[in-house]
Amino acid sequence: VLEACRRIPIGETLTYTELARLAGRPGAARAAGNTMARDRFPLVVPCHRVVGARGALGGYSAPSGLTMKRRLLAA
Repeated sequence: VLEACRRIPIGETLTYTELARLAGRPGAARAAGNTMARDRFPLVVPCHRVVGARGALGGYSAPSGLTMKRRLLAA
């Protein structure tokens, strides 16, 4: 999941379902989300590029939470 996330290009997003599928685990969207929630290296693994179904931002555990996620996605 972490390697698949690292391949998300700048300016693009994937859903947790798409990320799980790319990681070879279709149907493991919840596990992909849990992995992103524990991402300790957001500069290397851009977990902010993963969103919920239909583009919902979901949560973001970094300081400032969703405000920070929106800023990172806009950059």
